[in-house]
Amino acid sequence: MAKTGYYFNKETLSFDRVDMTIREKLKRGLLKFFSSLSVAIVFFIVFWNFFPSPKEKALKRENEEILSQYDLLSSEAERLYGALSDLEQRDDNIYRVIFETEPIAPSIRRAGTGGVDRYENLRHFNNAKLIIETTRKVDMLSKAVYIQSKSYDEVETLVRNKAEMLASIPAILPTSLSSTRITSYFGRRTDPFTHAPQTPHLGIDFGGPVGTPIHATGNGVIEECSVGAGYGRRVIINHGFNYKTLYGHLEKINVTKGQRVKRGDIIGLLGGTGRATGPHLHYEVRKNGESINPINFYFNDLSPEEFDAFVEAANNMEQDVN
Repeated sequence: MAKTGYYFNKETLSFDRVDMTIREKLKRGLLKFFSSLSVAIVFFIVFWNFFPSPKEKALKRENEEILSQYDLLSSEAERLYGALSDLEQRDDNIYRVIFETEPIAPSIRRAGTGGVDRYENLRHFNNAKLIIETTRKVDMLSKAVYIQSKSYDEVETLVRNKAEMLASIPAILPTSLSSTRITSYFGRRTDPFTHAPQTPHLGIDFGGPVGTPIHATGNGVIEECSVGAGYGRRVIINHGFNYKTLYGHLEKINVTKGQRVKRGDIIGLLGGTGRATGPHLHYEVRKNGESINPINFYFNDLSPEEFDAFVEAANNMEQDVN
């Protein structure tokens, strides 16, 4: 049954009766419904984009706090890295110099991780650049700390071995200057046999009477006792700590291979065996397989004044042919 409605007639200025069918009523209702739904959707979109929910606000606040923590962590890692660099400088240039050991190579201290991209799983984050950079700094810091820790373990071992090292490093004259004299210094000289100028001379020669005692200049183990055309009868002592000493042209050898000797022990007698123009001792100090000037290893026998005179004589003396 149709429902009755009314509308205002402008001509008669009265309400006239209108009969509405169910279909018309349904159509009007659907129109109102969809109009209201459209308005609701518009309001929902506006509120969704401009008025976040409490949960969204909490998540946003949490994300901001996380980013702030990453910034702080990055800054702290940078500060600690600077402090660690200072420790590394002290380690390489002070501690290792004192104990005469090689510094850790920069290629080891700053070696990369290598392999696949270890930060690939972080690249999907919104702030991936900050997160990856901070993680990389922390990784580098962790590795540098580990290497420095191992280095200090090595330095600690060197400290424990310091007394042994001081007793082993060559530190005295191999023979007494009261009975011998220096006839040739370390450096370049005219070869006594070929007369070739600027021939390298890898040790210091002490001329003196045959049979003058020759002393070990530091604790060590006899590595070699041999006879050859060059140095004649010679002895090589391995002192450890990358040091060795050579004693050449001996008249007699008083030690045997493998024997342990102490600083001051007589290892042989001065002579003129091998390629020599007269009785003398040829004495070398070797570090890491390279011959170095023995003049720097007489500190237990010479006062500062005597050492200065020694150096001046080495600089000014015309090399004798020996």
